[in-house]
Amino acid sequence: MLSICGADCCVECSRREKCGGCREADGHPFGGVCIAAEKIKRDGLEGFLQLKETLILEFNKLGIEGLAIHDLHLLNGFFVNLEYPLANGQKVKLLQDNNVYLGNQIERPGSDRCYGLAADDAYLLVCEYGCGGENPEIILYQKRQKS
Repeated sequence: MLSICGADCCVECSRREKCGGCREADGHPFGGVCIAAEKIKRDGLEGFLQLKETLILEFNKLGIEGLAIHDLHLLNGFFVNLEYPLANGQKVKLLQDNNVYLGNQIERPGSDRCYGLAADDAYLLVCEYGCGGENPEIILYQKRQKS
């Protein structure tokens, strides 16, 4: 097993050779932070599973039309960190390429676009995009309420 959380996401990672894997990097892939590894080291597997459930509830409570999730997956930041256009013409990335987030992709009913979700201990991100991440838009980016 290469990962601290047991997911063995390292096996499928195209960049594993660059970081050596989760255990080798002590939960800091590519020098970043893995939400699963950090939570498990701090609160055990049960704490991590509780965090996933809490994040699912938080996303579902947002009241965004067509957004209902039942699971979150570990996602590498470099894969989901889209560049969003701002009203002033600038572009911004909201995530860190070297971190691992909990997230999901949800197809929008009646649309060729998807919702993309990503979360860590501090923030929730909901975006919308077309095929292959084309034309991304920020739907919601907010600080999480600490309980």
